[in-house]
Amino acid sequence: MEARLQTRIQRYGWDAAAGHYHAGWEAQLRPAHDRLLEMAAIGAGARVLETASGSGLVTLRLAEAVGQEGHVLATDLSQGMIDALQARLDEVRLSTVGTARMAAENLDVPDRSFDAAVCALGLMYTPDPAAAVAEMARVVAPGGTIAATVWGERRNCGWAEVFPIVDSRVASEVCPLFFGTGAPGALTRLFEQAGLEQTAEARQNEELAFRSERELLDAVLLGGPVALAVKRFSPSDWSDVQHEFLASVAPHRQGDGSYRIPGEFVTVTGRRKGGPLCSKSPEQKTATRRLHRVGRCPCTSSTL
Repeated sequence: MEARLQTRIQRYGWDAAAGHYHAGWEAQLRPAHDRLLEMAAIGAGARVLETASGSGLVTLRLAEAVGQEGHVLATDLSQGMIDALQARLDEVRLSTVGTARMAAENLDVPDRSFDAAVCALGLMYTPDPAAAVAEMARVVAPGGTIAATVWGERRNCGWAEVFPIVDSRVASEVCPLFFGTGAPGALTRLFEQAGLEQTAEARQNEELAFRSERELLDAVLLGGPVALAVKRFSPSDWSDVQHEFLASVAPHRQGDGSYRIPGEFVTVTGRRKGGPLCSKSPEQKTATRRLHRVGRCPCTSSTL
């Protein structure tokens, strides 16, 4: 699919999903978000760019990590998602987070202007994931951290039949590259191609819990990447899609009518070459100053 068309589909698709995404996925995605934040290890005072922020499932947690001295710029292709996030920020009166509509492959921010860049479950939707990772690397200062989480392999995601079920009723594939970044080593290779070093990869398998058919259908069909397509279906197609999807996840239905559906996630971190790699603890600051004086510190900056 032509990249511009794919970008437009994603933009308006997530606009359509914005009203259902936060409630539909907050609990289910939390283990993946926990791993992302743990591996990113973002500290107080950091300047963080979040790409594909969605409605803010990770954004508010990033704001908590950086504290009052830090700053988070949350970006997303979808204005609907940005509006949903801004409403949450206004509600809690959080002034350390800014928002802007930007495509992941074309971030309108200066080079080296952030300490870290984070993307939680967004790279799968971009027409060019390599360009998106390269942009994250560009905007981070030397020594800074880049961290991203994606869905894993298709065979390990029990809800994955939603794509062929929907694609059979539309003119083009909704997410043609969705599972590409989750293949073994794929995301790490993108990080390395972007010039990042000290890469680390972790895979995790979780169960996505939904209390009922309705909760499951709302999350997957109305709060996910197929939302724009299904909202345009005729009543008969909409009914057929629901029944076919429920049949595809029937093995994961529990006796009480709830669902526990397997899902795999991949998280990768890397560091931009150069820059301050030294710890900021008081003891290690002292040691680092000594190394700077004799020209042996691996850090390229003497600002401590």
